[in-house]
This record gives sequence, C-alpha cells and structure tokens, in this order.
Amino acid sequence: MREKKLIEFRNIVKSFDNQVVLKGVSLDIYENEFVTLLGPSGCGKTTLLRILGGFLSADEGQVIFDGQEINDIPPYKREVNTVFQKYALFPHLNVYENIAFGLKIKKMGKDVIEQKVMKMLKLIGLEGYEKKNTTLLSGGQQQRVAIARALVNEPKVLLLDEPLAALDLKLRKEMQYELKRIQQEVGITFIFVTHDQEEALTMSDKIVVIRNGEIQQIGTPQEIYNEPANRYVANFIGESNIIQGTMIEDYKVRFDDITFDCVDYGFKPNEPVDVVIRPEDIDIVDVKDGKMTGEVLSVLFKGVHYEIMVETVAGTKVTVNMHVTQNRDAVSSDGKEKMSATDFYVDIEDVKKLDDKEIIARSNAQAWNPASDEYISIAKIEYELEEKEGDYPVRFSTSNGLSVERTIHVVNQPFVRNEKANEGVMAFNFMTTVDEIKESQALDIDIRTWANAQAWKLSNENEPVDITVDYDFDPDTVKEGIYPITFWTPGREFKIHTTDYTEEGQEVGLTFFPEDIHVMSRMWV
Repeated sequence: MREKKLIEFRNIVKSFDNQVVLKGVSLDIYENEFVTLLGPSGCGKTTLLRILGGFLSADEGQVIFDGQEINDIPPYKREVNTVFQKYALFPHLNVYENIAFGLKIKKMGKDVIEQKVMKMLKLIGLEGYEKKNTTLLSGGQQQRVAIARALVNEPKVLLLDEPLAALDLKLRKEMQYELKRIQQEVGITFIFVTHDQEEALTMSDKIVVIRNGEIQQIGTPQEIYNEPANRYVANFIGESNIIQGTMIEDYKVRFDDITFDCVDYGFKPNEPVDVVIRPEDIDIVDVKDGKMTGEVLSVLFKGVHYEIMVETVAGTKVTVNMHVTQNRDAVSSDGKEKMSATDFYVDIEDVKKLDDKEIIARSNAQAWNPASDEYISIAKIEYELEEKEGDYPVRFSTSNGLSVERTIHVVNQPFVRNEKANEGVMAFNFMTTVDEIKESQALDIDIRTWANAQAWKLSNENEPVDITVDYDFDPDTVKEGIYPITFWTPGREFKIHTTDYTEEGQEVGLTFFPEDIHVMSRMWV
C-alpha cells in the first residue's frame, strides 16, 4: 500500500524582478520519502524548497501540507526544519547546546532535553562530543550537528539545501550514505536539493529533475537513469550517447541508416525521436559481429574502466581560402571619419535573403571616429542585385558623405554532401584585413560569418547542424596572404565505457541489446 500523501505543490508560480523562476510547478511528496530536487544552478529548486519552508511566498498556487493549505502559515509554525549549505551553528555554544537550542526555546524539561539530545548524538555517531566546541569540528561533523539540531525537534519533513556542497569529495561520498541511513532510521520525509547527479542517484527514493522552472521528469533513480523522458534528462543524469532517429513503428527505431529492434512503443509511425544509449551498454566486438562499425579515435584510462571514442559516421568538411589584405580604409577630407568594408561572396539561392543588416555583417562594414574610436552609423547602403551569377557593386555611406564601394560576388556555390551523415556543408572564399582579424573579439564566430559557413540536414534544410572552424595562423601575428580555413561537423561518435583495452585507429564493431536502446520524444530546443 502506498504511503500517505504529505506535501502537495499545486501550480506554483514565482518571479523575481519580472523573471519567472517557477512556471506552474505541481508535485506530490509522500510520507517517509527521500525526495531530491535535481537541476542546475538557477533552475528553481531552492526557490521551491524555500516556499515550502515559508521563507518565500508563491505568487500563484497552493502549498498543501498534510491536507491543509499552508501558504499563509509562518515558518516557525510549519512542521519542517531546514539544514542549509552553511550550517549556521552557534560558535559560542558547544555540540550539546547547539542540538538542544530548539528544545530550550520550547521550554522542555531538562531531563527530556537530555534524553532527546543524547539520542541524536547516538544517531549521528558523535557520542562523547557533547562538550566539544563546534568550531573545532570537521566539516562532516559540523554537518551532522546541524542535522541533529534540526531532527531533535521531530519535524515531519527535513529540508536540506545542498548540505554536502562544502565537503571534500571523499567526505561527501561518505555523507551520502550517512544521510540515507539517518533518514531510514528516523522515518521522516527528507527533501534534498542538489545539482550533483551522483548524490541524487545514491540517496533518493524519488528524483525530480527541474529545468528553467519546469519539471522535466519525476521517477525513481532507476527510472530516471534507464528511461529518461527527454534529451535534457539523459544528458543531465549520467553520460549518454544521444542520436536523432525515427521510430518506424512499435519496437523498430532507425538511426544512422540502420533499423534496430528496441523495446519502446506508443510513438506515431515515422515519428522523429531522440535515442539514448548509455556508454556502459555498448560492447566493442569484431567488425563482422557489430551492428555498426567505426574507427577508434581515442582511448582514455579512467581508473576502473577505459573511455573509448568510436567514430561510426565521418564528419563533413569543406575548406575555403581566406584572403587577408592590408586595410583599405576610406578617410573623410577633414580626417574625422574612417570607413572600411570588404568584398564578399553569396550563393545565388541566398540573394533574395540579403537585407541591409546581412550585407553589413557579411562585408564587415563599419565607420568610426579615428580620434575617439567611437562608431559612426552607416546611413546609406546602395546596391542592385540579381538572382544570377555576376559581380555587383555595393556602396556604404555615412550621413556626412564618406563612402566606400565594394563588390558582392554572386556565385553558384556547390556544397559538400555527406549522405551517410545526412548532412550538407557550405562555405565561401572570403576577404578580410589584418586589423579586422586582430581586433576580433570572437574570431571563430566572425570567420563563420565572413565565410557564410553553414551545415544542415539533407532530409530537412531547416534543421541546422553544429559546425566548427579550424585554421592554422596566429591572429596576433597574421600577415597579408591566403590562408586555408576548414569548417567541419563532428560526425557520429559513440562513447563506450569498457574494461577491455582497444588500440587507437583500429576498426571495430559495436553491438548492444534492444533493451539498451531508449527512445525518447524529440526535444526541440
């Protein structure tokens, strides 16, 4: 029989400075559960905890505790206690006095206080430390005292706001097991906030994964890890190989041009999906025995296993030339304005997409006051383009009449097709100046803009693919000349965790079972 429902969050909304931190969160928590609110910094998990503790008020929604709405009940009347990241122990009180503090406030008898405090000391393993100065305790011991001080008041719920964050790795791991043991012994509900996935998986009965103020998934550690609801959860909980695929039909999923058996069902026929395969679920075998094949790119020893990267689908590359010239700045007659711009190439199919802003960006056109280096607005752009190959002049002018003329080269630019990777990549030769390279604050981004480099899925031209730029020159010492620039997509790489060593460069087969393939709804972000 399921435990009694103890806490109910109903459509909780909270904003700070017009920024919505919680977006209609609803969550049920049961008696004696160890629940972890898991997510990155700023996702709203601590805000939700503080609303339950009464330290913050929700803008909208209800907080129901043991069947009663507690929105307007002050913190000291709620049957919850909190352990914060900074334990806030009283430095002028010893261990015994810190633990007994809340009981003395309640004016309990001395004998009752002593019985309760000694019971807590035994629970946290600090018998004999009663008279110890808390400032002389280790971090783990201070944390145990803080937990005992909260538990001695016998709350129905203990709230823990990243209490392990200040501890070193070894002690943090020890305290994970210790906290779970304490929770099981006292038999009350623990609500734990962390951004550490290992902590959540180790201690929790139930994990609530939060992102940007919204719950992504609720489940047991096994459910969250083995059956993530979407790409975000799969990436956040453990390491994952995530591939875009298509659910052909129930129990059949296709990715990398191969159809695989799986255990998932309930999707629409040919529905786009994300597929996750954990690194430990992939085995490296002989090429002839693999469900797919690839080349070992790297082997990294991690202590208890090797982390091996295998490329099964090669990335897509295109190389273009960057023509670097000296500056060809135009200067006004009074010397108060300067202007520069470069020629650029555009594909014939993209001519109709060009507007003034795009032309300014692609030509890196800019005007400025040489005395102050303040930018001056480009007031006028004159050009006439046709959707056919050719060279077309473009003139940039300031309001004072300073102008430069450059050329837009309209070409029928071929692109590189990679049918196996379902990718197309395109980039153009381009021109720039020594100063533009040296003054760039984000050179990789600028190079992609100047070359109009882009990559996309062949099956859907509106679906972009990440692209990376490589070059072999020092931006600080670059000179006039022609430099090759390569743009590439990463291809398909699988991460494998195994105890068996494999040589780099070796051709291998990869295999896995149908139950190792986890199909998720495609997350469009």
